[in-house]
Amino acid sequence: MNLKSGLHKASFQKQEAEKKVRCLLCPHICLLQEGELGKCRARKNVDGTLYSLSYEKLCSMAIDPIEKKPLFHFFPGTPILSLSTAGCNFHCLHCQNSHISQVRPDAIPYRELSPKEVIAITLSHSCQLIAFTYTEPTIYYEYMFDIARLAYQKGIKTVMITNGYINRDPLLELIPFIDAMNIDLKFFDNNLYRNTTTGSLNPVLRTLKTVKESGVWLEITNLVIPSRNDSPEAIEEMCHWLATNGFTDTPLHFSRFYPTYKLTDTPPTPVKTLLKAKEIALQQGIQYVYLGNVTHSKDEDSHCHNCHALLIERDNYAIREYLLDNGKCPDCGTEIPGRWHND
Repeated sequence: MNLKSGLHKASFQKQEAEKKVRCLLCPHICLLQEGELGKCRARKNVDGTLYSLSYEKLCSMAIDPIEKKPLFHFFPGTPILSLSTAGCNFHCLHCQNSHISQVRPDAIPYRELSPKEVIAITLSHSCQLIAFTYTEPTIYYEYMFDIARLAYQKGIKTVMITNGYINRDPLLELIPFIDAMNIDLKFFDNNLYRNTTTGSLNPVLRTLKTVKESGVWLEITNLVIPSRNDSPEAIEEMCHWLATNGFTDTPLHFSRFYPTYKLTDTPPTPVKTLLKAKEIALQQGIQYVYLGNVTHSKDEDSHCHNCHALLIERDNYAIREYLLDNGKCPDCGTEIPGRWHND
């Protein structure tokens, strides 16, 4: 395991002069002096070598409905073991999990669990799915990779809920062991990315394309924040890019913002704004558009993109009706994009 003083040697690093080390995991490409932490607070230069601080340090674990991720076209209604370590390579002003994302992995209480123990817990709860979620899985890459590889051997499917801010080489190495992703396309404007998340747009777009081309099941989330990315023009620009770059059959989730963290002065997103966003996305050719964080919304239901027949009726995270027939519309027989129970 290459352990040193309780640390785990990090993947994707390059040694530089004077015991400096460059992290090659995400587009920040942090150059770290001896003893320095990366922007994610989860990787550290120790004597000229990069180590992960997050390996086997779980801060959160729960069994969720898969709809909570959100994933609506990936084995609907299935319970999924969800886990995370602390830290993130973004510092979003609107972070909903800042108490675990904006701290070092060893700065809050954690539970030490090996990848084998995670698999054993998954099976003991009769779960067949594992989600890397809550914070940013990229920053606990080595831990995620080892769990995902073991899960693959045991026939357990894995899901990554991510901001998409990962370099191409580590992404390509991980993809064979990941079955589905939800990528958070936070904005379609680089300045907003910089000012609100400390990240940037183009690496996320590159990740979207790479994942789509790989065949890993993909869904996209966009949190609509008043006065930032809620204008019809901004939504249309984003949806046009998605539609013209091969994402028409990729489910798109518009999520409602609630005041939190450093954006407590920003009001909740009006539901009418979300409805307008959905209308724009459908006009641009996106086939499956959902609204999230809206209580008892019929805009969580799935309808056939061809004949508009009801496929799945949802109530928050619960499945009320599941009408698909071996992944096809029961009315017109159209094959519905996704991974379904009868596949």
